[in-house]
Amino acid sequence: MGTIRVHEFITLDGVIEAPSWTFGYEFDPKMGQAIGRLMAGCEAILLGRTTYEMFEPAWSTRTAAEDPGAPFMNETTKYVVSATLKKANWSNSKIVGPYDAGAIRGIVDGVKGGIYVSGSGKLVRALLADDLVDELHLFVFPLTIGPAGHLFSEDAPATKWALTTSETYANGVVYLVYRRAGSRA
Repeated sequence: MGTIRVHEFITLDGVIEAPSWTFGYEFDPKMGQAIGRLMAGCEAILLGRTTYEMFEPAWSTRTAAEDPGAPFMNETTKYVVSATLKKANWSNSKIVGPYDAGAIRGIVDGVKGGIYVSGSGKLVRALLADDLVDELHLFVFPLTIGPAGHLFSEDAPATKWALTTSETYANGVVYLVYRRAGSRA
């Protein structure tokens, strides 16, 4: 049985949407190493339509020489949750259909390792509401934005999380890994 591992760039006030605000921070190579460790423990990718449509042109032509994450992003099976996407051109992509917790559980049951989720705010909020997220990998940027797409919706259920990892980077970003208390991970 797999585990769903969500990776997000997030502000102090919980915003994950449109992370162009990260551009004001130099990318610390140690952040890339942390993301690489996360990817190494995963054997599938789960994405919402909007993130898929942003990632496909950005990653599909990228090589390992350009970015060490390219082989993972291009060679790994990608499950795309979308009610509107009819065709997925990116290698190893499968359209799941509209969000359905049962369909996601089916994917989890068919994967032995981690299932990597990046971005995909609407999908992640649904996964959290259905208690399907096993780990949160949060890169917390030291700024606040205000009322914009937050990680947790206002009606998110109360959930206990246990901190398993923390790292601080020279650019002020803090990496926090939380495992859902009682998780099968």
